[in-house]
Amino acid sequence: MIPQFEHLNETEKELMYDAIPLITILIACADGELTNRERSWSEKITRIRSYSYHESLREFYMNVGKNYQEKLDSFLEELPLNVDRRTAIISEKLRTLNAILPKLEEVFAWRYYKGLLSFAKHVAKSSGGFLGWSAINESERKLLGLDMIKPVNLTQKTEEEPI
Repeated sequence: MIPQFEHLNETEKELMYDAIPLITILIACADGELTNRERSWSEKITRIRSYSYHESLREFYMNVGKNYQEKLDSFLEELPLNVDRRTAIISEKLRTLNAILPKLEEVFAWRYYKGLLSFAKHVAKSSGGFLGWSAINESERKLLGLDMIKPVNLTQKTEEEPI
């Protein structure tokens, strides 16, 4: 159990974990389809982060990886195929994080938020492009900032982000 999640209810905890497959779908399907390359790369990112990401989030990513593909498939089945409708639904679900993140310890919330942003960027880049050029298409680029989630700012100094 992640200590920072102890005071969250089950629905809140679930959304914290679900954000990763939801972001995969939001970004990778922005152009209408999830490729095998995007699917496998997004899963690989969760595995890599379970052992080589900031120590405070390793257990989080380990837990995400336990049922990542099942969650991804479940969301793909239940969400509409229409890109605009799917984007609106996912954005609304992710917007719910705005009520959860302030309940977390500030530095952990900041690392989690920054992790979501970098995860989105990794998913977008996974589609390729020619020699790394144009790897992120315009529909993905519009969503990369995860604007539905309010930025988490630090009021205290950490080793990652001086104030």
